[in-house]
Amino acid sequence: MNPNEEIELTRDVEATRIPEGTRISLSKGMCVRITQALGDTFSVFTEQGYMCRIEGKDADAIGKEIPKAVEEAMNPPRDMPLEKLIENQLRTCYDPEIPVNILDLGLVYSQRITAAPEGGHRVEIEMTLTAPGCGMGPVLQNEVENKLKYLPGVKELDVRLVFDPPWGPDRMSDAAKLQLGMM
Repeated sequence: MNPNEEIELTRDVEATRIPEGTRISLSKGMCVRITQALGDTFSVFTEQGYMCRIEGKDADAIGKEIPKAVEEAMNPPRDMPLEKLIENQLRTCYDPEIPVNILDLGLVYSQRITAAPEGGHRVEIEMTLTAPGCGMGPVLQNEVENKLKYLPGVKELDVRLVFDPPWGPDRMSDAAKLQLGMM
């Protein structure tokens, strides 16, 4: 990926403006620059100076293929323990401004798997944001919900945004710190 490469949108596409989290329409013919292509989303800068997130399902609008992570989320391996399936899916969710997945970034505070009353499992996730006022919170929360709700055995799902304790760089894994040049 060349961050200076200008790409002309091949069709109209809905995107999410970063960090506000508001939906925005990008028009066919508009030029964008891809700044991040991780997990199953693309972060782009528009010619108007907006940073936006384009979903992987809309990769064709920027001349890219649908990321493998989209297919994996829709067809997870059935023989893997649920805890590992959840971890794998969370590792495909990225902060739109920081090129680190939400697990290594330390945004996931807890994961709990319990038996659901009607059979299967109840999955509870508590997660946070790098900044409490970030409008991308509901977007990331929705991404996590969408990736976990179809995993085999998940009958109930509760993904909550929490802000206590506040997130800090000390929550990042060593791998994330190394990746970001903090070690």
